[in-house]
Amino acid sequence: MKIRVSRACSRVFRAQGTAYFFPAWQIGTGLNGIVLGLAVALALIAGWTDWRSRRIPNWLTVPGFLIGVSANVLVGGWAGLKTSLLGAGLGLLVLLPFVFLRSLGAGDWKLAGALGAFVGWEMLVNLLMGSVLVAGVMALGLVIYKRRFKQTLRNIGSLLASMFTFRMPGAEVSLDNPHSLKVPYGVALALTTLLFGIGKMWGAR
Repeated sequence: MKIRVSRACSRVFRAQGTAYFFPAWQIGTGLNGIVLGLAVALALIAGWTDWRSRRIPNWLTVPGFLIGVSANVLVGGWAGLKTSLLGAGLGLLVLLPFVFLRSLGAGDWKLAGALGAFVGWEMLVNLLMGSVLVAGVMALGLVIYKRRFKQTLRNIGSLLASMFTFRMPGAEVSLDNPHSLKVPYGVALALTTLLFGIGKMWGAR
């Protein structure tokens, strides 16, 4: 009996020479449910800290990145490592220009990289696109509430012009401006990750 159990366990936890330590709960194509749950948890904690203090600390994003890489390695071996690093690299690369333009905080940037380490580059693209929509809705609500629609349009034009001319924007659109309206992007990214996680898990039922 012990020999049979051992052989059965060996077949369950070994595939193509790679050991899998997480249960094979797949959400969609190649996405493990536990890994997705960890990503959602990281996003929610980061969103909460961003909402409360307008910052996302390194003690959250750096361990989050390491856990994301480790989780994918445990799930998929070398293929999981590749997926994780590509996701993290994409998140850091895409948002880096906005950090240089001072329109995005470093904590938000690192959060995108950490989430990419969990979900891989394909899902991260969806998360980033969705978060832009969520952040836009939040920003529109804030602009209407503060009655600063014209000033916001001027700031957007200034920011776009600086991106196309490769010049730094004026201080009025910088995060350093205490009078500018600021939307906590970490909150928008957290809400998007939560909605995507619910959608993926609901679709897997």
